[in-house]
Amino acid sequence: MSDPFLGEIKLCGFNFPPKNWAFCNGQLLPINQNQALFSLLGTTYGGDGRTTFALPNLQARLPMHQGGGPGLSRRNIGDIVGEQNHTLLATEMPAHSHQVNASTVAADDPAPGGKIWASGGSVDKLFGSPANTTMNSAAVATAGQSQPHNNLQPYLVVNFVIALVGIFPSRN
Repeated sequence: MSDPFLGEIKLCGFNFPPKNWAFCNGQLLPINQNQALFSLLGTTYGGDGRTTFALPNLQARLPMHQGGGPGLSRRNIGDIVGEQNHTLLATEMPAHSHQVNASTVAADDPAPGGKIWASGGSVDKLFGSPANTTMNSAAVATAGQSQPHNNLQPYLVVNFVIALVGIFPSRN
């Protein structure tokens, strides 16, 4: 097998980084012991840039190629985008309707499962008579609990490793 490029990232199906490789887990490395790799990565993935720099952190993240395209947002190396869990806002929900509860009797029955809206104790307070009668607060059912939901696509867990030693890549 040929030598890897310094900073090359590969996938592996075992639970340890091979010799001269490290997990892509965001760990900090000393610049003075990894000057060539620092010259490639800089502080793109973290570190203070004086004594330390960070390796990419691909834990619970998917890699994405840099750049953009028609209809796509531009992505730069080191951008961290997305979230594991998401709570929908009203502006993100599709247009929809809710169940309306109704009653055939003049009463404050919150879930009668009947035919006309009611909000009072007399037949006069049935639908439309008199005008502007307050509807029972339970006439329109609420929905949702405002809890975040998992936002991850199906996945298989493997390890990403980065070459700490290798051929310094030349530019085209």
